[in-house]
Amino acid sequence: MTPKPLSPTQRAIGQERPFASLEQEALIALWVASDHARRPFEALLAEHGELTLQQYNVLRILRGAGERGLPTLEIGERMIERTPGVTRLVDRLEAKRLVERRRSSEDRRQVVVRITRAGLDLLAPLDEAIDKLDGEVLAKLNRSELKQLIALLERVFS
Repeated sequence: MTPKPLSPTQRAIGQERPFASLEQEALIALWVASDHARRPFEALLAEHGELTLQQYNVLRILRGAGERGLPTLEIGERMIERTPGVTRLVDRLEAKRLVERRRSSEDRRQVVVRITRAGLDLLAPLDEAIDKLDGEVLAKLNRSELKQLIALLERVFS
C-alpha cells in the first residue's frame, strides 16, 4: 500500500505521522501560516528602530487615539496579540522616547499614554512598506478567497 502523501502542514513542521485530529491539523496550519505571515513584518520593523510587532501595534493604537491618548489597560484591550506585559511594552517605548505618560487631569489615579512626535515620525515611513507587505504576504489568495479567509477566522474568535 502506498503511503498517503504528506500535507503542506506536515511538511512545514517535518511531521510524517498523521495528525491526531482534523482540529489539531487546522490549528497547527493556522499557527504555521501566522508565523509565515509575521516574519516579513518582524524583519521590516527590526530595520526601523528595533521595534517588535507588539511595540508597533501599541504605536499604531496610540496614533489612532490621537492627542487624547489612552490608559494602559485600554491599550492592552485593543492589542492584536494580548499580553499581560503592556506596562513593560510602554516602558520600552517610553525609553525610546516614542511615547509619553501623564496623569489624567480627570482622574489622577489613571495614567494616559500618548504617542510622541518621534513615535509618529517612526511610523510614517513604515506605512507604505507595511501596506506593501500586506499584499505580498497574501498574494496567493484572490479577493474572494481573502473574504472567505476573513469570515472563517472571524468565526474562530467571535
